[in-house]
Amino acid sequence: MVDHPGRRLPGDSRLRPVGDGDAELHYRVVHGYRRAYRIAGEGPAVVLIHGIGDSSATWADLMPGLARRYTVIAPDLLGHGQSDKPRADYSVAAYANGVRDLLGALGIERATLIGHSFGGGVAMQFAYQFPERTERLVLVSTGGVGAEVNPVLRAVSLPGADLMLSALLLPGMRWQTRVFVRLLRLLDTDLGQDATELLDLVDALPDATSRSAFIRTLRAVVDWRGQVVTMLDRCYLAQGMPTMLMWGGRDSVVPERHAHRAHAAMPGSRLEIFEGVGHFPFHTRPVRFLALVEDFIESTSPADWSAERWRDLLLAGRPGTQAGRPDDAHNRAVERGLRDASERSAT
Repeated sequence: MVDHPGRRLPGDSRLRPVGDGDAELHYRVVHGYRRAYRIAGEGPAVVLIHGIGDSSATWADLMPGLARRYTVIAPDLLGHGQSDKPRADYSVAAYANGVRDLLGALGIERATLIGHSFGGGVAMQFAYQFPERTERLVLVSTGGVGAEVNPVLRAVSLPGADLMLSALLLPGMRWQTRVFVRLLRLLDTDLGQDATELLDLVDALPDATSRSAFIRTLRAVVDWRGQVVTMLDRCYLAQGMPTMLMWGGRDSVVPERHAHRAHAAMPGSRLEIFEGVGHFPFHTRPVRFLALVEDFIESTSPADWSAERWRDLLLAGRPGTQAGRPDDAHNRAVERGLRDASERSAT
């Protein structure tokens, strides 16, 4: 489903505050590290997972609306926001473990997960590691389904990235960068759709500890050639898991074609494209975003996971391949295609 040019969309307006406004930050120590999170509302659990360099604050406008029907939890991932920033494991799998442990500490057994960008990769990994705790997936401009990614992120994965990020925070450089961003927007480029919010992420890295955590997280999933983690090889396991993909049609960070690739790889998934929108559709079209999420949750039943079904899916393998025949020429061609999309998987 896509927007239509020339028609006014319900998401063109802003969300109105609901209830007491933004959920306040709470803190919970898990494994000796302070984890910050926001929580609001009552009802079935919905977990909001932000992207690299971001924080739970990115969901502030969305949380009050969701909290009318659901218990909404938005963590600051370790190394982000107000959570601790240790020298630690910042892999996708480690973050999935961290989300599980926070939910366990809060007494939440199952949840619908909504993940944006890197957070979408964490949500997919969570569903892969803990399918019995996952009710639904909403993946927003998610990483992990192709090698392509914005060249700026590839550059930040290189040695010397800390110096580059520090330079962007210098007063003179900040002014020049903002002028460049305005030019990109005037020229109506795809990068111009996202440049302001991407720079805001840099502004949210005030010290060396924050920048180090950001770089360690990025390097876990991106190198100079692009994304290096994929879930495409195991997306077939999403059968029976209600999944919605939401993407900006002018996403300059993770191109729209990744949405169609993921949609094809995830049986029964639903795809929503926000035409004319960049990498943050829940910021640009919040009303439409909220309506789609609520409709998706209310119109689908939670995933019904069982060990027997999981085993059957594993034995059957991906559609289009023949289980038990790894040397088959067709299987080898499929594997080459997956390697072209990305080089390794999060396990």
